[in-house]
Amino acid sequence: MVSSPHEAMHRIFQEYPGLFSRVSDVLGVAFAPPSSATVMPTDLTENRPLERRVDTLLRIDTQDDETFLLAIEAQGKRDLDKPASWAYYLSYLHTKYRLPPLLLVVCQDRATAEWASHQVPIGPRQWPALTLRPLVAGPHNMPVITDVAEARKDLALAALAAITHAGNPDIGAILKTLSAALREAPEAIVDPIVELTAQGLGNRPAAQQWRNLVAVDLSFYKSPLSEEIRDEGRAEGIARAILLLLAQAGIDVPDEARERIMSCSDLDTLSSWLLRAPAAMSIEDVFATK
Repeated sequence: MVSSPHEAMHRIFQEYPGLFSRVSDVLGVAFAPPSSATVMPTDLTENRPLERRVDTLLRIDTQDDETFLLAIEAQGKRDLDKPASWAYYLSYLHTKYRLPPLLLVVCQDRATAEWASHQVPIGPRQWPALTLRPLVAGPHNMPVITDVAEARKDLALAALAAITHAGNPDIGAILKTLSAALREAPEAIVDPIVELTAQGLGNRPAAQQWRNLVAVDLSFYKSPLSEEIRDEGRAEGIARAILLLLAQAGIDVPDEARERIMSCSDLDTLSSWLLRAPAAMSIEDVFATK
């Protein structure tokens, strides 16, 4: 499973295009809910050896009969070259599709979000020809959702809020709220949110908290993440059974062998060791390849 917060922060809009109208409300800019949304090609490369790709690009048709292009960029840190790239994206999209483009930048830390929020004038100071004005969603303006009823009203928004608050000291409560809110939701909605939340948390400590919450009720969660956790649980159970059988047989298990057994995640290998354990005379018999 890919575990990239960068991917989750823009892919969630591909899974739930209607999320943008709710995020824009949070950001204080009103856009009507979409009547349809189309995922567009993200390659903005021209016929030159310079490749440019926006993270996610959606064509949004709203219920107010408005149509625009939504370019979504996940930004992990300050990058002084990005404003020029973003301005290029918007100009290129306007030229190619003849539709008004809008840039949404999603961040996970306040400093990056505040930097990305700055308007960037392009042109002479006396008369800038263009001004880059991205919408920015981040921990500085996304809601901290710790009420289950509120989270249930908009699960996609609750998931994105949790991702943007990955470094928040209250992330445990935020994730617990999201997990509880998912329990009565349809599987088609739950599975992507479980995965995208795990992806968005990356390798932060909160990622393990999320895994623990997902593991609480594996009969409910059927996503790839839950399958991974379920396999981990099976592996640990088999490993402990092997060690118990060896202990009952009075076979010495050095620390290195114990670590090898407990750290093994391959169920087939563990099963073969388990079958050998009752008849083994030594630890070498368990690990024998024939």
